[in-house]
Amino acid sequence: MTAKATSPRPGPAPTQAAGHVSACKPHAPAQAGSARLLVTCPDRSGIVAAVSGFLHQRGVNITHSDQHSTDPEGGRFFLRQEFYLPGLEGRIDELARDFGREVAANYDMKWQLVSARRKKRMAVLVSRQDHALMDLLWRVGRGEMHAEVPVVISNHPDLGRAVESFGVQFQHVHVPEAGDAPRTRGLSIPEERMMEILDGQPGGPVDFIVLARYMRILTPAFVKRFPQRIINIHHSFLPAFEGADPYRRASERGVKLIGATAHYVTGRLDKGPIIEQDVIRVSHRHRLDELKLLGRDIERQVLSRAVRWHLEDRVLVDGNKTIVFA
Repeated sequence: MTAKATSPRPGPAPTQAAGHVSACKPHAPAQAGSARLLVTCPDRSGIVAAVSGFLHQRGVNITHSDQHSTDPEGGRFFLRQEFYLPGLEGRIDELARDFGREVAANYDMKWQLVSARRKKRMAVLVSRQDHALMDLLWRVGRGEMHAEVPVVISNHPDLGRAVESFGVQFQHVHVPEAGDAPRTRGLSIPEERMMEILDGQPGGPVDFIVLARYMRILTPAFVKRFPQRIINIHHSFLPAFEGADPYRRASERGVKLIGATAHYVTGRLDKGPIIEQDVIRVSHRHRLDELKLLGRDIERQVLSRAVRWHLEDRVLVDGNKTIVFA
């Protein structure tokens, strides 16, 4: 059983997609007294009644609720509830303690109780391509994402001035080509430097990391420090067109769809649980430079949706899949 109770701490035009496009409606910042409860447990009768009854007894008003079962007999049950309780900020630790003892222990739950008011702290790792990074910084700056970005780390110095124009700290950490970085205790030397930066931020360590076209492979030791808290974005040609210059090879092959995938990072390269995907239709009329432009646009959109859903605690992981209550 795991638990986490957190108290408050004092773009571009849309692209026409092929088929259904996932909506990503911005949500206004939650009011004081708002929280979210996330639950994962073996499915059985009585779970919703037990959770709702516990909250009702404490004067909680449930404002939104989503649930899903993988199988009513022997499956896994997933629940996300948003609720309001006046004076919650002073009672959230007590509420979490009581919930763990009175409800979660009886249903073998993995659960989180988090304040909806607190801004999650998001670090961004980037290389030279800036489209995903600039979109995230713009959305955070405009208040479209309920987040703080204390630092951007890059293996190149190129984007320093652009990042600092948003009032965000920029750190350059050189990372040698794959295989050239010496290892100590599982982390590469550049990763040890990155951990010093991430853990040493004013206001406390970061909550999660976004790889906004970061073109270096993270070691398993680094990934383990942020389980289900590193989000990556890449084109959806994988595994057909891996490696360098995938758009050129896709153009030569005459692809009819291009897309993007956002997923959590695991120890297996580009194999983590998928959060969001989208595609757009292309044709023989699109030149190579046009394919790349369309690809960057859809990467921005897919990444922004995935990050927003993570910020709003809408993503629950089920093995190597996700349940997204969007």
